[in-house]
Amino acid sequence: MSRAIRYARYGGPEVLTLDEVPVPDPGPGEVRVAVRAAGVNGIDWKLRRGFLAGGRLLDGPVGTGVEFAGVVDALGAGVRDWNVGQAVFGHVPSGAVATHVRVAAEGLLAKPDRLSFEQAAALPVAAETAYRTLRQLDVKHGRTLLVHAVAGGVGLVAAQLARAWDAEVVGTAGAVHHDFLRELGVRPVTYGDGLAERVRAAAPEGVDAVLDASGRDVLALSVELTGDPEKVVTIADGRAAEHGVRFSTGADGVPLPEVFAEIFPLLEWGALRLPIERTFPLERAADAYRLSEEGHLLGKIVIVVA
Repeated sequence: MSRAIRYARYGGPEVLTLDEVPVPDPGPGEVRVAVRAAGVNGIDWKLRRGFLAGGRLLDGPVGTGVEFAGVVDALGAGVRDWNVGQAVFGHVPSGAVATHVRVAAEGLLAKPDRLSFEQAAALPVAAETAYRTLRQLDVKHGRTLLVHAVAGGVGLVAAQLARAWDAEVVGTAGAVHHDFLRELGVRPVTYGDGLAERVRAAAPEGVDAVLDASGRDVLALSVELTGDPEKVVTIADGRAAEHGVRFSTGADGVPLPEVFAEIFPLLEWGALRLPIERTFPLERAADAYRLSEEGHLLGKIVIVVA
């Protein structure tokens, strides 16, 4: 049997259960991966709380988690690019927080030896989202990007990717993270009243684009700072349309090979770091999600699967 973190009703972390389930068999073009680590993301608890359900009820237990790293455990018919025992990472629509996951072969990447399973599991969502949104915002040399919640997983990758593309970066974050952000070349500012003035002081050249990864009612301010709602993208505020702002989701997703063609060299050169805030064993997945919902983290939370 396999084990998986699932929920059968919407709610907080208390609805999560560790269930025994049949080991999934890979279908044609699929790979089964023995999971070693799974990343925790905001989308996980938003789905679990029913925020994206549109009023639909669950018709049975569902898995949680969308990114993982592990070892190829079995191959489906027609799969020739992967071998059993190969270390890989990637993402799935759901069910990554488990001992085994079934994934389309093209949804995998080989895990570099220099990355631990925990580090690899933390990367797919943050890297793809950062790459996608920065492309949508046309971030490039000579432009200034404002990132709300820059100390989170998406924010950190976006900031470092923008710096690699020779853009300036201002980011909102708690004061406890400012020294680390300055090491990355980010100009940090604190949240709260007077934010517009602090951003303008940090970016006297003006703000050309804004990525909102916080969802903390900053869209009106962001439009004011850029002067154009088309220069603002959010991944966290469902009221985007009210401000004429684009809400970017996984439906706009970029294939992982394209994303990591950009990310792998930065990791190799040490030009991109994604700290692991904390790890939890599979049996304490609910605690991992409680911490995630509290926010104010530096980097990612990862669930380790024995």
